[in-house]
Amino acid sequence: MAAALFVRFQAPVPNARGYFPGVFALANGLGRSGRLVDAECRFWQDGNEWYEANLMDPCKVEPSVYDRSLNPGATAWFKSTAGEVLDRVAGYLDLLSVHGVACERIESRNPGKVVYEDEHQVVVVPEDL
Repeated sequence: MAAALFVRFQAPVPNARGYFPGVFALANGLGRSGRLVDAECRFWQDGNEWYEANLMDPCKVEPSVYDRSLNPGATAWFKSTAGEVLDRVAGYLDLLSVHGVACERIESRNPGKVVYEDEHQVVVVPEDL
C-alpha cells in the first residue's frame, strides 16, 4: 500500500524569519492590508469562518503544537483525502493570484515528524531541523 499523500500551499520564498507562510497566513496578510475590494473581503471573511467551523485549529487541541522551541519549523499539511476542506483552498489561491501574491502547491509522502493529526490535516516538524 502506498503511503498517504500530504499537500501544502505556501509562499515560494521564506519570510524575514526564515519561514514559508502557508496559504491562510498569506490570505490573512492580504486581507488585513486593506487591499481587498468589498467582494474579495467578504469571500476572505466567509472563507475563514467556514474553515473555523469545519477544520480543527491544532492549537485548540495541543496549545504547544507551534511552539518554536518544542516543534521548530512546525507546519500544517492537508491530507490528500481532505475533500471539501482541501477543495476550498482554490478560492484563496485565486484571491492571492489576483493580487500578485505567489503561493505554490507542494506534495510529500513524508513531510516530517507528525506532532498533530486529525482527519483532514497533520502538523509536522521537518526532519532536517
